[in-house]
Amino acid sequence: MRNVCLLCMCLCALTLWAQTEIPRPEHPRPQFVRDSWVNLNGQWTYTFDFGDTGLERGLAKSEGFDGNITVPFCPESKLSGVEYKDFINCMWYQRKVDVPAAWEGKKIMLNFGAVDYYSTIYVNGHLAGRHWGGTSSFAVDMTPYVKAGEKANIVVCVKDDIRQGEQTGGKQSRVYYSEGCYYTRVTGIWQTVWMEAVAPAGLKEVYVKPDLDNSCFVLEPKFHALEKGLSLQVKLKDGNKVVASKKVKATTPMTVILPVKNVKTWSPESPFLYDLEYEVVDASGKVVDKVVSYTGMRKIHIEGNRVYLNNQPLYLRMVLDQGFYPDGVWTAPTDADLKRDIELSMSVGFNSARLHQKVFEERFHYWADKLGYITWGESSSWGADTNKELTARNFLTEWQEIVERDRNHPSIIMWTPFNETWERPKGVEAARHQDRFVSDVYDLTKALDYRPVHDVSGGYHVKTDIWSYHNYEQNPDKLKDRLTIKNPGEVPTLAKDREAAYAGQPYYLDEYGGIKWVIEQYASNTWGYGQGPKTLDEFYTRLEALTDVILGFDYINGYTYTQLTDVEQEQNGIFTYDRKPKFEPEKLKAIFGKVPAWAAPAKK
Repeated sequence: MRNVCLLCMCLCALTLWAQTEIPRPEHPRPQFVRDSWVNLNGQWTYTFDFGDTGLERGLAKSEGFDGNITVPFCPESKLSGVEYKDFINCMWYQRKVDVPAAWEGKKIMLNFGAVDYYSTIYVNGHLAGRHWGGTSSFAVDMTPYVKAGEKANIVVCVKDDIRQGEQTGGKQSRVYYSEGCYYTRVTGIWQTVWMEAVAPAGLKEVYVKPDLDNSCFVLEPKFHALEKGLSLQVKLKDGNKVVASKKVKATTPMTVILPVKNVKTWSPESPFLYDLEYEVVDASGKVVDKVVSYTGMRKIHIEGNRVYLNNQPLYLRMVLDQGFYPDGVWTAPTDADLKRDIELSMSVGFNSARLHQKVFEERFHYWADKLGYITWGESSSWGADTNKELTARNFLTEWQEIVERDRNHPSIIMWTPFNETWERPKGVEAARHQDRFVSDVYDLTKALDYRPVHDVSGGYHVKTDIWSYHNYEQNPDKLKDRLTIKNPGEVPTLAKDREAAYAGQPYYLDEYGGIKWVIEQYASNTWGYGQGPKTLDEFYTRLEALTDVILGFDYINGYTYTQLTDVEQEQNGIFTYDRKPKFEPEKLKAIFGKVPAWAAPAKK
């Protein structure tokens, strides 16, 4: 008996060791969790294919390449074990995985958090799926190509060329070296890969809409397939207590309304989350699919020139967060690093972030939901010449997938598909194609979700619920002059003759500051906006004066300070690139914690 116990202890220890060796082992999709899943992060084999001849050479059927790479880190990163910095127009990944025998009779889904940019997936030598989009999640059904209890040989071909203007690239550098506000590139797999077993008629997704004024949640479920006799059981929980439940026939289209008594709201001050449980039940009462999730009850809407959260005016003290990491580039080394970035921001007085030119992974949004941290969702639009027909098509598909993936997160209150569309041609006639495209993206986003849509941050506005302006003036008096309304009904804009007329929307100074302060120089081309201060006292004085100018204008609903951390050569962060403090948190909190009188909490 003692030997058996020792053997069990050894097996448990080996299992724990194996689990801890997997990078980013946590479930990547916290709002849609099944028990039957396998994390496929870790060591894969790889090869570069600069001549793009791999298909001709039979690489789709390869059972192993010469190189090893640690997924989910891109090959440009240190954590990948590769750290290749030049352009990678094509590469291949390979890994063999065991499909659990217990998954017999289930759909075997292969999920990718994100792969930059165009990926083709082969399973046991068969073409299983394709995907365009470097920042959106997707799944491939492996069921036709592998059986439960067998091995699956997975091969992924990735193509990535940000220099052609046909895909989104965000802040990835278009030249060999990082320069200006462009940084290390990202190629291939950069978010978690995992398998899961799904019932043939299991849940595909559930769109959850909170309705605060009517004290209910409105759910729109979709299934992989429909079978006679299936029902959907939904339970909403406050801890262990079921506060609402409903059982309905599984059909399409369908809407489930869950009334909630004594509703608890989600807000930065009290980020309460309800647990959700979905069960697909067959005619005999057997549960064939179970998914656990969560949601938050909160309302976001616009009245006049104000944004309201839970029917209270909201002033946003945002920080620009680019989501880059020294060792992982676009991928946080650990889940704790995602949480820590939010905690660092909140510790210096910010209540929100503009997630800039990158689609953040779902785990980030999970921590934002848990911690009460408001965000604006943005695409990595830079690099995409949307005047090209193919680029426009690529963008629309990727953006739709982004919105559909993240629209259940209560922390996200706004969608911003574009940033600084400097490429917009001059003149109405010349710009008609881009204007039409921006308008189409606005309409698409409104059709997909209820949140306000901010068409272009700091660029040429076309059709928008939010008006924004970027200004990095370092002199407080000059900034005040630029923000002063000179003519009634007009607000400071980028170029009045090149964008739509202001129509009274909520107004934000969506980028300001960017004050350079270097603790340790990262590169020879280090920079920040304007002339950096010479002393810390001068830094605090300038920061507070600039911020006070913004707070002094009643028509401004909030700001975005540039930025949370240094990113490579751009050293104007509140923290260093490796997240070390550059300033005294309490002094920053005293500045960024201020709000104008109209947004101050009501005294009880």
